[in-house]
Formats: sequence, C-alpha cells, structure tokens
Amino acid sequence: MKTIKLLSGFALAATLFTSCYTEVLVDDYVDNTPQISLNQLLNSYELWYVDINATLGNGQTPFLQKAFTVSFRNGVVYANNNLVGIGSQGGGYGISIGYYDAYDMILDVYHDIDGYETFDVYQIDGNTIELYNPYNDTSYFLDGYQRANFDYDYVFFDNIHYFLQEYEAWEKTYTSQMGALNEFDNENYLQFLAGGNDSEFRSSQDENVSDVNDIYWDYTGLYDVADVPGDPYLKFLTLDYDYFDNEFFELDVINDGKIELYHSDSGTIYEFEGRGYIQYLRTANGTDKNKSSGEKMRKQKTPKKDNPRESKRN
Repeated sequence: MKTIKLLSGFALAATLFTSCYTEVLVDDYVDNTPQISLNQLLNSYELWYVDINATLGNGQTPFLQKAFTVSFRNGVVYANNNLVGIGSQGGGYGISIGYYDAYDMILDVYHDIDGYETFDVYQIDGNTIELYNPYNDTSYFLDGYQRANFDYDYVFFDNIHYFLQEYEAWEKTYTSQMGALNEFDNENYLQFLAGGNDSEFRSSQDENVSDVNDIYWDYTGLYDVADVPGDPYLKFLTLDYDYFDNEFFELDVINDGKIELYHSDSGTIYEFEGRGYIQYLRTANGTDKNKSSGEKMRKQKTPKKDNPRESKRN
C-alpha cells in the first residue's frame, strides 16, 4: 500500500506540474504574425512623410532622398518632390513616380527614372514604418498621415530653402517707391542653386531677358534662410556676396511663384517672380534634401540597430 500511495503521489505531482507548466506557456504566448498584410499597412495612411533626419546608414535611395512624402495607391507610387504646388498637386498626393509590389513584408518599387529598389518593411509603431534597403544597408523612416490632417504649410515653410531652388531664376517685377536708394536696386535676377554646398546664389543686372538661359550672372555668393522668432511664415534671407557686403532681407512668400523681399537697411520692398519651374528638386546624383530641425512633423526613433539588419531574404 505504501508503494502504491507513493507512486500515486508522484503521478499526482507530475500531473500538477505539467498542468501548471502548460498554463504558463499559454499565458505568455505572443503571436508575432502580422494582423494585416503589407499592402493593407501601406494603404492605411494616404501620405507617408519621409523623416530624412532619422535615416540610418550611409547609403542613398534616390527617390526617397528627393521626396517629402510618398504614397502607395493601387500599385502606383506617388511623391511630393517639390514644394511648389504641395498640397494641391495630384490632390495632395503629388505626382506618379512609378509602381510597386508588396508581399511578405517586402516592398519592391520600380521607379520611372531611378529603376528598381527593394525594401524589407518593419512596423515601428502605430503610424511609423521602416524601409530597410538591404543592398545599401540604409533605413528610411516614414510617418503616416491622412491628407486631411497633414500640415502642408509647415512642410513648405520648414523647407523654404529648397523652394527658392525650384525655379531657374527669380525676376524682379516690383520695387517700392518708399525706401532709400541702394546697390540692390540694380539687381534684377536672382538664382538659388541646388547641388554643391546647396547654398550658392547668383545675381544679375540684366533687364527684360526672355530666355533665362541667356541671363548673364554678374555676382555670386552664398545665401542663408533663417527663422523669424514667433512667425513661422516669415524668414530672414541673407545674401553673402563674394566681394561685397552682405544684403539682409525679410522674406515673405506671396504665392507658389512670387516672393517679397523687404530690404531692412533701406526700407525698400521688392517682388520677384519665379521663371522656369523645375519639376524635380533633386536628381539621382544631386545633394540630399536635409529637412530643418523643427519637431512638429517628426518623432524620435530608437530602433535596435547596433548591427546591420539581416535581410528577410534567404
């Protein structure tokens, strides 16, 4: 009887232990299977804002470098590459730049100009995804928005440095009667150059030039655009001429094709209109877009990426 009782006790203990162990496994189980497909994830937001400052890695994916937003709609990729017309062009989506295929958390993009790119896609949080390009070991982070709650104006004014580059030249069309005579009265064309150090400008005293390619550029230098404290829509513009004194202005945008410059030293107001709109802000070999340090459209990212991420492909 003692032997039977002892064996029964072991059996009971084993049963209880197995039961408890099984319950712990069930309670702690986490299902990592995605609840929605990648295509559903990409379509859950109308716009994906490219947080260029959060990029990890030394490589470049050209179409993401030049885009402020990208969208994935019915197999077509759209992008807002320019600030001119942002919010209205393509109903807010921008222009069509190619097409895509999404499967098994892998995104293949076929860009009209730059060609084929592929990404592993990781969902960071409720509205942030990471696009990891395994061929250049670089990750881009995209924040999702609906068009109705996306602040197009903020993106425009936060990146106005690049807006000035979206025309081949700016032609002076108005000079106020008020204001003291000054050297800048003689300047009739301005050009803000993309590429290089991304802060070069040229000016010309030519008049009534019909073709911007025929403008003779008299002066060169560096330019800088800075915020005006307390007014997100007004900027300070400094023209640093190579061999002359600097010129200082308050820069106000009248519309997508016209700016107003208030010359602070003389009190003169000038208006310039854009000539020769450039559809793409950057080419594949151009310099990077580098959005300013404003935090309204951004979130800090802290992904685990001490080592290069392994591709999902075998």
